[in-house]
Amino acid sequence: MSNALTLARPYARAAFELAKVDQAAAEWSGKLSLAAHIAANDTVQSLINSPKLTAADRLHLFLPEGENSDSRYGRFLALLEGNQRLSLLPQIAELFDLLRAEDERTLRVRVRSAMAIDAVQQQELTGALAARFKRVATLDIVIDPELIGGAVVEAGDVVIDGSMRGKLQRLRTELAQ
Repeated sequence: MSNALTLARPYARAAFELAKVDQAAAEWSGKLSLAAHIAANDTVQSLINSPKLTAADRLHLFLPEGENSDSRYGRFLALLEGNQRLSLLPQIAELFDLLRAEDERTLRVRVRSAMAIDAVQQQELTGALAARFKRVATLDIVIDPELIGGAVVEAGDVVIDGSMRGKLQRLRTELAQ
């Protein structure tokens, strides 16, 4: 996987620069996300490598409806096809979104909570995360009753485990030593 990310990185940067020229990062993000879902399909993976398909056929597998192959996005896909890198679309989309978030100073935060979080608590958490990371935080909240109580906050590489389950595991570790 790390090799795929290494190969995808320059393509993601190029795609991001092209999208910025047109001030269309959000639009490109959607298109790349769709292409990534298509590329992740096992049947499509076998078609990408099939000698029976022409380059134009492979390209049209990933073009959104109404998108012209002569557009910037179409030419980007043609570059990927020409370099036999269409299979990297999931990694390219992931890296593109990271570049976009960095540029827009946003942070997607996953919050696993034992119970529902009300609107006031969400605002407080969003404000605290924005202050800590100096970015606008967007919360993805998932209810996870196995946490017993509290929450686990995942913001990029940072994980803050304030769950009862996590506290019990840390206590068990300390007592075992």
